[in-house]
Amino acid sequence: MRYFIFSIGFVFSFFITIAQNGPGVLDGVFIRENNFGRKPINYNYEGEINMMWTKRVWRVMDLREKINHPFYYPIEPSNSLKNLITVMRDGMCAGELTAYEAISDEFMYRLGAGEGCRIGENIDTVWIENDKGELQATPVPEPFPTENIRRFRIKEDWYFDKIRSVMEVRIIGICPVEEVFDSNGDYKGERPLYWFYMPELRYTISNSPAPNPYSDVERRTYDDLFNKRKFSSYVMKESNVYDRNISSYKKQLDALLEGKRIEDEIFTYEQDLWEY
Repeated sequence: MRYFIFSIGFVFSFFITIAQNGPGVLDGVFIRENNFGRKPINYNYEGEINMMWTKRVWRVMDLREKINHPFYYPIEPSNSLKNLITVMRDGMCAGELTAYEAISDEFMYRLGAGEGCRIGENIDTVWIENDKGELQATPVPEPFPTENIRRFRIKEDWYFDKIRSVMEVRIIGICPVEEVFDSNGDYKGERPLYWFYMPELRYTISNSPAPNPYSDVERRTYDDLFNKRKFSSYVMKESNVYDRNISSYKKQLDALLEGKRIEDEIFTYEQDLWEY
């Protein structure tokens, strides 16, 4: 009886493998079944009456830091894995995600799927011989340079819920930032591409497995990494009267220390509410 059940299970797995990878091809020891068809965990409902204190913060997530490498690699899709910018662009180009103009982080100006896909792409000109034997200039789009997306800007709200007596944070939006180079390969600066609204983006990244440097079995998604705060970042701006970035009044190390001061201020606010 045990052998019979094992045989049925093997045949069932074999047909699933054929459907996924072709006849008799299984790339690995087992068939991956997790992270497909998942839905993001719903946020807690937060009413204005529950808000005792809020603070809006903008962060920069530098993908060159080791802890942030799962968001940057693989640069080219491989082994069913894609980096974060590829997942975002695939969803945007397919019409599943809405991209917003980078000039405003308030999600006011929507971009069409085709318009968003063209941002960041480079067009090369190739001379091709036509039917008359003449050389004709033909524009050829180059692959999107995912390796140049080394930073993300994150817009988030910190708040204290007086009903549950907890300090929580919720990411509102994410903006990929591209490093720009000239024709000689010299660095010219950076430019934000577009904003994504996080509550909408979660439905896409919750089904996108992220590389796990510790185990290939556990397939974490990008939504898991953001919810568990498995990334490193620094503060570039807080909500203020002048609506200015830290870089406008602090430079280099002083700017990093100012961002650290803002983080400590948020942490201290929560601690000061309790008596030990």
